[in-house]
Amino acid sequence: MADMHVHSDRLEIHLTAAEKVLALKRDDLLIPRESIRSVAITEDPWIWIRGIRAPGAAVPLTLAIGTWKFHGGKDFLLIKGKQRAAVVIDLEGEEYSRVIVSTQHAAKLIETLRVDVNDIGAAGEAID
Repeated sequence: MADMHVHSDRLEIHLTAAEKVLALKRDDLLIPRESIRSVAITEDPWIWIRGIRAPGAAVPLTLAIGTWKFHGGKDFLLIKGKQRAAVVIDLEGEEYSRVIVSTQHAAKLIETLRVDVNDIGAAGEAID
């Protein structure tokens, strides 16, 4: 499972080697905090998927990892399993319009993103 680290200026999503292979992506995701428009928790991340997989890997209702292209841009998905909550992050002015990540710590991630940027240390706070 990907590790997420919240810093005062960015959210880092560190993908495992297997996730990078399945997503056909070399680098981790770095999301500037000022690009985050909204964040929401969902118990059913599968209803948030839009567009077609290109490139990435998918097994219906089991696994969705990689880029999904739609008419208005691209989303990055890292969804695993049916019973796991996910965080939906809407972005503005970035490569991806939306990032959806399954995590057991969805509420903690949202809480950490809400914290004032001056309250987070330089090293950041790890989630997952």
